[in-house]
Amino acid sequence: MGASPWIVSDELWERIGSLLPCSERRFRYPGRKRLPDREVLCGILYVLHTGIQWEYLPQELGFGSGMTCWRRLRDWNESGVWQRLHEVLLAELNAAARLDWSRCVVDSSQVRALKGGFATGPSPVDRGRAGSKHHLITDGYGTPLAVILTGANRNDVTQLLPLLDAIPPVRGRVGHPRRKPDSLFADRGYDHDIYLDHVRKRGIVPAIARRGTRHGTGLGTYRWVVERSFAWLHGFKRLRIRWERRADIHEAFLRLACCLITLRQINSFC
Repeated sequence: MGASPWIVSDELWERIGSLLPCSERRFRYPGRKRLPDREVLCGILYVLHTGIQWEYLPQELGFGSGMTCWRRLRDWNESGVWQRLHEVLLAELNAAARLDWSRCVVDSSQVRALKGGFATGPSPVDRGRAGSKHHLITDGYGTPLAVILTGANRNDVTQLLPLLDAIPPVRGRVGHPRRKPDSLFADRGYDHDIYLDHVRKRGIVPAIARRGTRHGTGLGTYRWVVERSFAWLHGFKRLRIRWERRADIHEAFLRLACCLITLRQINSFC
């Protein structure tokens, strides 16, 4: 049997360990000894994979308390750890020519937000219940490039340009960092002339199904990868339902999940 998915592997720790901020212990009143970051990260991954509530995190596994893990997740997200880790992983894929820059694919998926909070809104597909949207852009292989969280009532097309802007500068090859694909694939929800004009001005060719036309354009041959990426994202049980009132905590889980998926992509090509 393989290792539990919440155990931090050596390959993950090798990449993330140097990105975590250092916390110096006070000299006069040191207090309780700080739990090692690697053990706390295991607790965060446990919550991400199982969806368990923070207060029920089993301390006998050595993760520390749920509040300790919550605070560390919050602090690491505020210091940009997940974003930097994602850029490191994307650079590895890019160096191995395993990012498909010939096209990118965008889509969104809705989740229920049981406790409300910022970046939620009445869901048009869930009887007006509070919900959030995960907006995702991937490369041609389905590797996540950027993710955005909004309320469920936000129109998909409004996040098209923010998603393109959120693609980080990806290093790993000779020349300037890359952050722009050659073409953009999306469904009819993104068919809006004003936004398409902005996409073209960026030097990106839009390949988007037109509203009012019959299905069967053939674009689904390329768009299916983003649907598979959403299946990967929601394979993490904590992301199937939004339990966090604070948007930054849910976004932290989203970014961490994107990093783990990108690491899987690296391993799949090895």
